[in-house]
Amino acid sequence: MKRRNPRARQQPDYYAKRARQEHFPARSVYKLQEIQKKFALIRKGQRVLDLGCAPGSWAKYAAGLIGDSGRLIGIDQKPVKEKLPAQVEIFCEDVRMLAEAPERCEALVGGLVDVVLSDMAPSTTGKKDVDQARSYYLSRAALTIAQRVLTPDGAFVCKIFQGEDVETFISDVKAAFNSCRTFKPQSTRKESKETYVIGLGKK
Repeated sequence: MKRRNPRARQQPDYYAKRARQEHFPARSVYKLQEIQKKFALIRKGQRVLDLGCAPGSWAKYAAGLIGDSGRLIGIDQKPVKEKLPAQVEIFCEDVRMLAEAPERCEALVGGLVDVVLSDMAPSTTGKKDVDQARSYYLSRAALTIAQRVLTPDGAFVCKIFQGEDVETFISDVKAAFNSCRTFKPQSTRKESKETYVIGLGKK
């Protein structure tokens, strides 16, 4: 039986190479492209909140969709080094802390938004149950913020690691939105346990 090369995971794949060629800082941009192609969530002139926006691929792609008349607010603990269009503003903040501070969150965002994006992932430990729990609590923080700042009929996209808490999270999204879908983009790595929960039409 052929052994898997332990270095294969570190080697650039098709999407990583394509991201470099198209001047995006990470391959994750193609996940959002697939989501956008299927659900058409982001439109010209909209206001978008990107949670966990570093290194900037989703923000850069979404900024192109909203155009000069739109605005994108990005939030991450890490600074974003990627050069982004003028309609993008990045804040270095802890999303979990913002979820617990309504006034600070609303002041930072500066009004209601049309779409909330979250591609956040926790620092992984290699322990499946621990990593899934951490992902769940990040997703809960994202949903809390989305419920606070989304305009009525707004849309929500959130990455979560598959596990026993996923169904609970989906139920909560269903309660807050008119429609809830799950989606795993083809550009997701085969070994990845992540999926995206998409809420359409905030109640």
